[in-house]
Amino acid sequence: MLAAALFACYGLDDDYNVAPGLRLGFSTDTLAFDTVLTTVGSATHWLMVYNRNDAPLLIESIKLVGGASTTGFRINVDGRNGNTFSDIRIEANDSLYIFVEITSKPNGTNVPALVEDWIEFSVNGTMQRVVLQAWGQDTHTLRGGCFISRDTLWDATKPYLIYDSIVVDSGARLTIEAGAILYMHDRAKWVINGTLEAVGTVEQPIVFRGDRLDFVNSDLPFDLISGLWDGMYFQPGSYGNELSHTVVRNAFRGVVCTEAEMLDKVKIRISDSQIKNMSQSGMEAVNSRIKAVNTEFANAAGAVVSVTGGSVEFMHCTLANFYRIKHGRMGQPTLFLSNYTEPEKGEKKSFPLHGAIFVNCIIDGSYYEGSQPYTGELGVARMDESDFNMAFRNCAIKTAEIEDSNFVAIRYISSSFAPVYKKISDGNSSESLVYDFRPLINKDNDGKPEKKQPVVGQADTAVARLYPVDRLGVPRLENKTDCDIGAYEHVEEDNEEGEMGN
Repeated sequence: MLAAALFACYGLDDDYNVAPGLRLGFSTDTLAFDTVLTTVGSATHWLMVYNRNDAPLLIESIKLVGGASTTGFRINVDGRNGNTFSDIRIEANDSLYIFVEITSKPNGTNVPALVEDWIEFSVNGTMQRVVLQAWGQDTHTLRGGCFISRDTLWDATKPYLIYDSIVVDSGARLTIEAGAILYMHDRAKWVINGTLEAVGTVEQPIVFRGDRLDFVNSDLPFDLISGLWDGMYFQPGSYGNELSHTVVRNAFRGVVCTEAEMLDKVKIRISDSQIKNMSQSGMEAVNSRIKAVNTEFANAAGAVVSVTGGSVEFMHCTLANFYRIKHGRMGQPTLFLSNYTEPEKGEKKSFPLHGAIFVNCIIDGSYYEGSQPYTGELGVARMDESDFNMAFRNCAIKTAEIEDSNFVAIRYISSSFAPVYKKISDGNSSESLVYDFRPLINKDNDGKPEKKQPVVGQADTAVARLYPVDRLGVPRLENKTDCDIGAYEHVEEDNEEGEMGN
């Protein structure tokens, strides 16, 4: 009698629970992918299917409604690929993995288009669905290398997906329109023999970045990882290049200016830009003429800015290195100046440093300031004193105090009296890799600053008037008589939160 009652209650059939109305559980009812570049396979996502009953269930069918030929989605169930699966056993209080990928098809539009599909499950006559969603973005896809031999304009209608090298020939100019996004595949790089002109705006910056739009793990997006592509190399005969309102990130080396043939020509002007998050160096310049204004150079395993010889001017720039990825920094300071190179083989080669001028700049980082000059975040290497000329004025520098007439009105940053930035987090989550180098002032209950900061209100205003707005377009001297060192004006503690990236 007891056995009969149990069979009647549970409806067992060959040890499966066949009672009508039983339902599966799912880890989510909608499995959503981030934006996927069309024709490029996504990362693998997974769906958990749960049997929360006390007896095994037989899933009569699992069906991908659209499938690879229609929507681009693909699934793997119990180690098998396909669109339809039958008679899948799932034990009592057990679970099943379903792995999902998508290669989105071109959609013929310039904006991301929603791609949807469904996985249908049938158990004891009950149908259930899990929605699959992704946004497919069409791109201009460049494979096998691209050689630009004449003046060319790249518009911003669709992003560019670049698999190999882009080479701009001598005498050719490549102009990139405001708002363009350039996704660089692993090891892809730029080689500029002619001229590159990338001029964005505050609202429509130009972005050079890696092409990984997925996550390393559930918490860490690839967009916070460095070393996703090679970098930008401006060759000896390249002059008149411009990066304005441009972001270069996630490469091995950001901007590399090789030994110039002539110093009377500016190799590159960088303004209102970000060069950040590199697994080697942020910017390297050898015997080149460089001008940089209102630009953030941040976070690299090596030096953020390395200058060997030549002539450089940095005005209202923020140089900061709090790099934490993998093994962290490789021992180089944020800013390194020298007048010679030391190759792995052969003798040192001298390059006179005609002038390294830094005005209203921050030079900061995670290193201790040291007890001797040119320690902490400022390093120098001189082979000949007569060929080494530098000048710093109204800068905030993390190093021991330097008694030198070339250092004027300097605020020396110490570990106990350091600038407060809007966001430099600690911890093990992806949030700890997000940085916002706008200076922050905390106020007391009376609305007054709690503590004077090394960068706030310390800039040379005569120079600041030449650059009246900061990198984000914030006025420097509107309704006030002083302004801040660096690429950004300070923000209030109660301002709305905002993140400017890693």
